[in-house]
Amino acid sequence: MVSQPLHALTLPPGPRLFAALRDALSGDGPAVLPLPAGRAATAVITALRPTHADGVRQARGEAVPSGVAVVIATSGSTGTPKGVMLSATALRASAAASLRRLGAASGERWLCCLPPSHVSGLQVLVRALLSESEPIIHDGFDPDAVLTSGAHHVSLVPTQLHRLVARKADLSVFRTILLGGAAARPALLEEARDLGARVVTTYGMSETSGGSVYDGRPLDNVDLKIGADGRVRVSGPVLFSGYRSGPSPFENGWFVTSDLGELRDGRLRVLGRADDVINTGGEKVVAAVVAAVLAAHPEVADVAVIGRPDPEWGEAVVAVVVPADATRPLTLEQVRAYCKDRLPAHAAPRELRLLPRLPLLPNGKTDLAGLRTGT
Repeated sequence: MVSQPLHALTLPPGPRLFAALRDALSGDGPAVLPLPAGRAATAVITALRPTHADGVRQARGEAVPSGVAVVIATSGSTGTPKGVMLSATALRASAAASLRRLGAASGERWLCCLPPSHVSGLQVLVRALLSESEPIIHDGFDPDAVLTSGAHHVSLVPTQLHRLVARKADLSVFRTILLGGAAARPALLEEARDLGARVVTTYGMSETSGGSVYDGRPLDNVDLKIGADGRVRVSGPVLFSGYRSGPSPFENGWFVTSDLGELRDGRLRVLGRADDVINTGGEKVVAAVVAAVLAAHPEVADVAVIGRPDPEWGEAVVAVVVPADATRPLTLEQVRAYCKDRLPAHAAPRELRLLPRLPLLPNGKTDLAGLRTGT
């Protein structure tokens, strides 16, 4: 099998990283592994074994198959990071389908304020390449800088959008706000649109070259189906080439995700992760469904739902809530009553934890593993 070098890069977001990505997509340079900031970079290098790290050859490095342009390290929140190998063809197919769906014109500028070590940030740069425009790249998220960037389009996670909404900012300055990384509260979307935002919600992951479903509908040439196990399956040219190590979860050409979902009139509704199902008293509770119900409560600013081992119930449903008003927090009795009016009784939380904010991973998703362990 023909192979090529894999260069791990700790370059800060900016022109040099953009140039390395451009060369990798065109075949004029090696495949790249954008590294996260800080000590996490060392763990990624150890796990994914690039041939070079910042130009220095690694003694135990391994090449990648020809055609792979980028390797994205998964968060590794539940174990050793996996390397998602993405071809130039898959990345370009995703970016081109995104631009078509959004009606984005050539020359319109994209703002990257997400880490390029995550596929959401990386794809902003690929869209800029296909748009033949120079991306606007920020090293981190600063609301003032974002609002005055002059960009036409931006990708955000819900926490970032919340910070813009809290400022009552004029969000019509962007032609599009792509919102992904985690489920957004309906109230947040409504508030943002009241401020002039054109918000497009996305669903996807590193294995699908980023968002492959916009506002519930798959991008061109992307197909969806729900398996007998309730998991979402994806097929199409946006799929990854495989993992750096370990088996790839393909089933007759379909990528089997870890998400539970349902399709209604061709529109996808994601119910939650299969590994976030809580078994309580012999009943199964999808944590994300309970969280979505509680997120609609006017006195809830943010919420996550997890399972806790319990000697009587097997697992107890736990609601972790950020109150909208810290001086008037909800009680467990109020939370249970609200859920019982909208869900089966067994889905009502048996424990309530109040926090000033939910812990987040670098990609903007809630750190559920941290909540379970109390870290």
